Amino acid sequence: MRLLIMGPQGVGKGTQAALLSKHYGIPAISTGDIFRYNLKNKTELGKKVQGYLDKGELVPDELTNSIVKDRLAQDDAKNGWILDGYPRNASQVQALDHMLEELGTPLDHVVALAAEREVLLERMQKRAVEQGRSDDTPEVIAKRLETYEKETSPLLDIYESRGQLVEVDGVGDIADINSRIVESLN
Repeated sequence: MRLLIMGPQGVGKGTQAALLSKHYGIPAISTGDIFRYNLKNKTELGKKVQGYLDKGELVPDELTNSIVKDRLAQDDAKNGWILDGYPRNASQVQALDHMLEELGTPLDHVVALAAEREVLLERMQKRAVEQGRSDDTPEVIAKRLETYEKETSPLLDIYESRGQLVEVDGVGDIADINSRIVESLN
């Protein structure tokens, strides 16, 4: 199974990707985790990413695309994967389509998790306290939600038109949300 998991920040994509990874026996791949790992370990990739972050810029699509392509080509992803945090814009959708065509691995479904803005804000504020995440300030949260609505949310229409979109309510008990996702995919 090859899945994208999409939704606004704080909706529980990472939590559900980890559960789905265990359920289906496929890796959950988070572009954010890849970036954080490389930054922490000061790899060549991490140094490139840090250069953009130091300037307050987003990591360019070309760099993100190459990271994703490299990761999807690894052995543990041959039988499937769950991609979290990518694609984020229309050009990344095109890049992903091209990658998957080259790899001969079509996308099966796109799981879109949804929750009201108030729920998302509450979850991210709680996460900031529990995990000490400095990127979960009220200002940053508001900007990320705004960016999601403007750039990423419209991608759901693309996947819906392809018949790949599975929309799931992201509010409630974690296990219940996971059950709703699995039922929707089966």
